Amino acid sequence: MMDEVMMLITERNSIETYPFIPVYESNASLQSLVDILQQRNEDLEREVAETVAVNMRKIEDGKANLASSKNELRLRDKVEKLQEQLNEKLRTEVESSTSQLRTTTEVVKLMDSISSNESTIDELKTLKIKAEEEMTDLKSQLKNAETTASFATKQYESFKEELDMLREESMELRTTNEQLVNRIISEKDKTVMQFNQMNDMMMSQKKEIEMLRAYKEINDKVSLEAPTSIEKGNEEYDGQSKTRKWGGLGVVVPSEPKFIIKAHASEIISVRYDGTGSDLVATASCDSTIKVWDTTNGRARSTLRGNSGQPMLGVDINGGLVAGCSSDKMIRIWSLKTDRMIHQLVGHMNKVTCVRFSPDSRSVVSASADRSIKVWDIARHTYKVNTTMRHGSTSNCIDVGSDGLTIATGHMDGGIRLWDMRKGDRSTEIRSIHTGGVTSVQFDPKNSNVLLTNGRDSSISFSDIRMGSVVQTLQHKNFRTTFNWSSASFSANGMYVVAASGMNGDTFIWRTDDGYLEKHLVSHNQGVGGVAWGGGGTNGQQVATVDRSGVLVLWS
Repeated sequence: MMDEVMMLITERNSIETYPFIPVYESNASLQSLVDILQQRNEDLEREVAETVAVNMRKIEDGKANLASSKNELRLRDKVEKLQEQLNEKLRTEVESSTSQLRTTTEVVKLMDSISSNESTIDELKTLKIKAEEEMTDLKSQLKNAETTASFATKQYESFKEELDMLREESMELRTTNEQLVNRIISEKDKTVMQFNQMNDMMMSQKKEIEMLRAYKEINDKVSLEAPTSIEKGNEEYDGQSKTRKWGGLGVVVPSEPKFIIKAHASEIISVRYDGTGSDLVATASCDSTIKVWDTTNGRARSTLRGNSGQPMLGVDINGGLVAGCSSDKMIRIWSLKTDRMIHQLVGHMNKVTCVRFSPDSRSVVSASADRSIKVWDIARHTYKVNTTMRHGSTSNCIDVGSDGLTIATGHMDGGIRLWDMRKGDRSTEIRSIHTGGVTSVQFDPKNSNVLLTNGRDSSISFSDIRMGSVVQTLQHKNFRTTFNWSSASFSANGMYVVAASGMNGDTFIWRTDDGYLEKHLVSHNQGVGGVAWGGGGTNGQQVATVDRSGVLVLWS
């Protein structure tokens, strides 16, 4: 081991001392030359000294002659010349040594530079190899990318063809839709005419009833069988079956509670009647449940549960389907046939404040605190978002027009906005209807150009969409709107409006034609937030109110 170490040290020493060998040899040569010249100088000095001594003796002795004087001078000149030659030689040797030393230093630097360059060359060769490998990889990737691009181009052409087909199909559907709209408008006009004829018939029947009553008073002996209630006047017989038809006489102003139900364990936020006219009403509560009630007997038909601990903020019921929205940012759809959830709509970024079905129940419209309105297609097994509309103020309430194409929303800034469901564009905006936020909005069931709103300024307003302004306002000293979800509702014929106070729970019913307070009802012990006026179903029950203590009142 020690021998190997010594060999390595010797080898390193020989490598490190190699550049200095020429310097050492040059220095030794110079040293030898200096020694020779120094010896010659000493000999000459000795010879000069001897000559001077001899001459001095000759001078002292007086025996010197002229020839010896000349010889002495010649010797002195010779010594001086030799001295000058010696000095010049020494100077030349020193300069030569300095030059050789400088040259050796430069050689060492050059050797170091060569070594560094060789190392750099090795690194460059390594980098070149790596670059060649990367180039090969890039060529392979480029080839793959070209293949992928070719495949994508083919897919694009295929998608383009499909898109063209879908556009053609869309144009056909749009044409069909326009035809359907025109047909619906025509049928609606016919319905209005029939409704007017029924009103005329009703007025004629009223006059006949008044005449019969007067005749009865005059002639007590004549017994006439007259209708004993408004409900009998509304029943029509078509042979063997009897069906209730609700028109102008079908709306009954309530006078007292029919059922007072402890419906939920905590506050009820919303109440809605079935839009198809059945005997069902739904309630949404802070206890994370939605319950469906039978208005005939006041009993719960179904209990639908949301996410535990997350209040249900809104509900709608239409044709066997129930929609509920919650503070957990989701909308849930249940089927009343099975009481099972069939859709869970996810897409809002904040709590969902309200939800409504379209008239055909194929779509659901929702509004959220994330300041967006979404239209969901639920006609298939998997849902999808058809349209998203955005605005600058949170929407507390929403309603869908009878045409199924127009959406009305009420906002915290006190204004209402109308939207085209198909295009997702805002068609109309009426600002500052209320000095506080709008808490409910509803289309007039008989005049789609009029909107009913409730506001935090404790007033009920009627707004004309065409005029873009408020045309009528209703207020009462005991009526207070204290919740962002406080609602108001038209009667089925648009002749009455119901709303309730969030302070004491009193319920108010106004006539829409002149603003006269028709009824002031008292039943709740807590503030009321949700009210609804339905079509009456088969039993005639039409008005429902809910309060903060979880009580549902179905009015007779």
